[in-house]
Amino acid sequence: MIDACIQTENRLLTLEETLTRIESSIEPIIDAEKVNLHDALGRVLAESVISPIDLPYHNNASMDGYALASSDINPNHPFSLNLIGTSWAGHPYDGSILPGQCVRIFTGGVVPEALDTVVMQEHVQRIGEIVHFPAKVQALQHVRIAGEDIAKNALLITAPKRLSAIDLGLLASAGIYQVNIKRKIKIAFLSTGDELTPLGQPLAPGNIYDSNRYMLSALLKEEAFSTTDLGAVPDDKDRLENLLTAAAETHDAIITTGGASVGEADFIQEILDTIGQVELWKIAVKPGKPLAFGSIGNCRLFGLPGNPVSVVLAFQRIVIPGLRFMAGLSPEKPLQLTAICQESIKKSPGRLEFIRGVLSQSDNGEHQVRSAGKQGSHILSSMSYANCFIVLPGDCQGIKKGDRVVVEPLSTWID
Repeated sequence: MIDACIQTENRLLTLEETLTRIESSIEPIIDAEKVNLHDALGRVLAESVISPIDLPYHNNASMDGYALASSDINPNHPFSLNLIGTSWAGHPYDGSILPGQCVRIFTGGVVPEALDTVVMQEHVQRIGEIVHFPAKVQALQHVRIAGEDIAKNALLITAPKRLSAIDLGLLASAGIYQVNIKRKIKIAFLSTGDELTPLGQPLAPGNIYDSNRYMLSALLKEEAFSTTDLGAVPDDKDRLENLLTAAAETHDAIITTGGASVGEADFIQEILDTIGQVELWKIAVKPGKPLAFGSIGNCRLFGLPGNPVSVVLAFQRIVIPGLRFMAGLSPEKPLQLTAICQESIKKSPGRLEFIRGVLSQSDNGEHQVRSAGKQGSHILSSMSYANCFIVLPGDCQGIKKGDRVVVEPLSTWID
């Protein structure tokens, strides 16, 4: 029997090569639909939006105070102006204004067309209808100019973009209440293995509870996704093949856990060879080497390992980038920081390795990191405790206490 962990004929793909191959094999979804703004959070914008108005819509005050014309300012001496009215937010002053006159104004109030400067109320003295201004008043201050944020007919938001709460606010500020967004990515997911036991049932000897499916269900809770839980499937090649064939007809992507290795009961690659196409198999990453990616018709399949930590890592670094490609979003490199390692870490050269870590910040503002605990790919407790991955390059032969290392904060869908 050949040791499947030693590949002499085909080298393992690097993570970068893996992502490049996945990107090149995925066609972005083009189908779109129009939805109200209330339903657009987290969805991917399909069509760039042009602003129908200036933002701000009109010149307005950024402070409570008094609006005047800069031509009335005496730059070297105090001066006084006649108060003739008030501009409230939502209730602008609409009378005529002559030289030597000013208007009381509140934050957000429209600055009358003849005026261009606001002086804060704390800097003036009002006696009756006369307002006394100090010397050296700065012209053109405390006025928000119409269109200074976004001009009318300028680009408001560029597609494709996953819409955030801030984006919705920006769209609403321009009076836009409907947007064209890409339809949801249809994703099916399942677990494989005879050893999997549903929650609520006692464990038989040699069995484990099906935890991966619950993690995937939670990781896939995104507004841009429509998901189908296909359940836990035993190690039955024909049954698994029939299930994948049917799911591929109605979904854009399928995510499996387990069955991606090379054991006698691992069928994912064999099934892809029969009913689809294998794009890649096995990557130079630890944990998570036995990863399969391929297609069944127009549906893409991500075959993840069975160990739960490998599932989390593969989801964050491979599945999410793949789904971003599918949504038409540009590749995004994960946020990486440098931190001082607080302990020594052993590593053999060969594969890019992700160590579960706990990232913190010292009193002097420096990032520091330590191991989150045991690093076996089956040990989920340290994954629960971790808030980052310590990223060790393939040629790294270990880390000493005090060395600087690269860390990646944990995340799922990267904005």
